Amino acid sequence: MNLEQLIGRLKTTPSFMENVTHWETIPAKEAQYASFPETLDSRLQPVLAARGIHQLYIHQRQAFELTEKGKDICVVTPTASGKTMCYNLPILNEILKNSDTRALYLFPTKALSADQVSELYELIEAMGVDVKTYTYDGDTPAAARRQVRQAGHIVVTNPDMLHSGILPHHTKWVKLFENLQYVVIDEIHAYRGVFGSNLANVIRRLTRLCKFYGSNPQFICCSATIANPGELASTLIGRPVDVIDQSGAASGEKHIVFYNPPVVNKQLGIRKSVLQETLHIASMLVDNDISTIVFGKSRLTVEVLTRHLKERVKDPFGNAGRVRGYRGGYLPTLRREIERGLRKGEIRAVVSTNALELGIDIGQLDACVLCGYPGSIASTWQEAGRAGRRKNTALTIMVASSSALDQYIVNHPEYFFSR
Repeated sequence: MNLEQLIGRLKTTPSFMENVTHWETIPAKEAQYASFPETLDSRLQPVLAARGIHQLYIHQRQAFELTEKGKDICVVTPTASGKTMCYNLPILNEILKNSDTRALYLFPTKALSADQVSELYELIEAMGVDVKTYTYDGDTPAAARRQVRQAGHIVVTNPDMLHSGILPHHTKWVKLFENLQYVVIDEIHAYRGVFGSNLANVIRRLTRLCKFYGSNPQFICCSATIANPGELASTLIGRPVDVIDQSGAASGEKHIVFYNPPVVNKQLGIRKSVLQETLHIASMLVDNDISTIVFGKSRLTVEVLTRHLKERVKDPFGNAGRVRGYRGGYLPTLRREIERGLRKGEIRAVVSTNALELGIDIGQLDACVLCGYPGSIASTWQEAGRAGRRKNTALTIMVASSSALDQYIVNHPEYFFSR
């Protein structure tokens, strides 16, 4: 049974629909394209064409043009709309023109850094040019660090490493700071509260150091769909930004379902376990061979759901490799293996904490189940965006827990969808 048939069946199943408080259908959207800019290096076009990219989305073209004009920008488009190209293209284009150009990429998580670096490697290798891209974080061997400092055109790191490993040792990074032209801050919606104020102060230290070394880098910020991206980006970097929020990427039809488990004790207002209901819905999707991602709020939730789902889908030989767990405590090699399995379609279901929420490329997934409200509207949209990352129909089911916040969201959907 494919996803469209399953959605039709769910809509006619009374036992399911009586617990649905809201069913939102977001219509499919056609892609809007623009031609390659005339100033794009001739070595980049054939590489993009080999990857099936013969023209840019309108937001990618706009980002390229504004970056060329020296503007600070903030790109705000949905998951899987090609935000990475908005900064990779103008930066690689500039490095190909001037080999002294340096760029600094900041990502909130190591997994996202590794994913973006592998994509950059592919582009650079296909061009056959000498553009050195390095990751600089806690896992970087001591022997490799000198090479990164001296020769890295693009240095990929995270705010903590910038704060403790780069800025205090700026005398060793003279080559970077003297020629730093671009600073990319990806997933800026993750930088809120104390984490956000810490980053804002680190960025101010960075700009002060750049001024000392005679450079004035441009900032390219990227974010998931949030209400005030321009305000957030300009507060983080301390400068006004141009916001690009018109996405040209195509998207399939999306179904977002708010599911409230039935009440089992009216006197105490206790509802059926959110774990049980999530497990039941996820099992139904996996049984119908629909590739699914399940998000849990804690590591314990992830392990419990993974174990029970594996029990449900065992084949006659006792194999349950089609279902995997994914969370922060796993070794990097295991995490990369799971990401590869998802991209190749070998893994049909993955249960994850918010470690997979940010823009790691995990290929084509059809359905997403949220075990409880993720805590913010931006995180909910980001997790829901993991399903239907290409042009196909996608289904997201958010199963509410008994907490007051979850109950408010599922009983007041207009609050969620009007923002």
